[in-house]
Amino acid sequence: MSSLATGAYSLPTGRLRSLVLPREHGAWGILLVPLVTGAWIGFSEGARVLPLLLFLTTALSLFCLRTPVEVWLGTSPLRAQSPSERWVVVSSIFAYATLAALAVGWLLWRERADGLVLVGGAAAMFFVTQAGLKRLGRRTRLAAQLIGALGLTSTAAGAYYVMTGRLDRTALILWAANGLFAANQIHFVQTRIHGARATTRSEKFARGGWFLFGETLTVILLAAAWRLGFLPGLAALAFAPVLIRGVRWFFQANAPLAIHRLGFTELAHAVAFGVLFIMGYTI
Repeated sequence: MSSLATGAYSLPTGRLRSLVLPREHGAWGILLVPLVTGAWIGFSEGARVLPLLLFLTTALSLFCLRTPVEVWLGTSPLRAQSPSERWVVVSSIFAYATLAALAVGWLLWRERADGLVLVGGAAAMFFVTQAGLKRLGRRTRLAAQLIGALGLTSTAAGAYYVMTGRLDRTALILWAANGLFAANQIHFVQTRIHGARATTRSEKFARGGWFLFGETLTVILLAAAWRLGFLPGLAALAFAPVLIRGVRWFFQANAPLAIHRLGFTELAHAVAFGVLFIMGYTI
């Protein structure tokens, strides 16, 4: 055992990190921005800090747990190639699972946060559906990513619930709004990738027609939510920057796709959305 641990320390840092930490950088934002919005909006109604910290621990542990589990099961492109790497994978699975179990146990036993069972069950259903879609191949990749985003954005409802003790309409609206925003980002990134070689406006419209349909549907849903009193008008306006950037791409001059820059700009949009969305609820 000690020799395995010693071998693990000799692994390259990048290799070690890829075995135990999620590699999808955008997924971190999809997980954490909803969590922050739910916690902040719920803070004014019930500042329960310890349950929030336990929920944050649970969310991060379960989020990170998926990476070593997929490596261990062989469903990830990455493989543990030596006994030391397999020891790292198994150890990280045990650590993440133990941390999540302790945090969840405290929330359910001491904090009586039984509503998390409903939120967690729904999120688990989305992740199982995502796994099934992934097995169908590349044609269902976008659908799998959108379904997975619904699971990740459940942290909005969960954080609001542990802060207020209520799993009510506001919690569900926070989940739906963050899920809608994440879907827009995922669809836009895929549209940019598939439309990277589009040189004319007509080609962009041909490749991004479904994205424009999604943009239109988003506006309709936001308008309906505002008119029905489900969502404050200022919170609905938090979507404006991403809706504008989506439409603007169709009319911009053609330029090479810089995928890393796109990732950073989408992260900036996510942070801006979180700030504007919170302001929409608190002002």
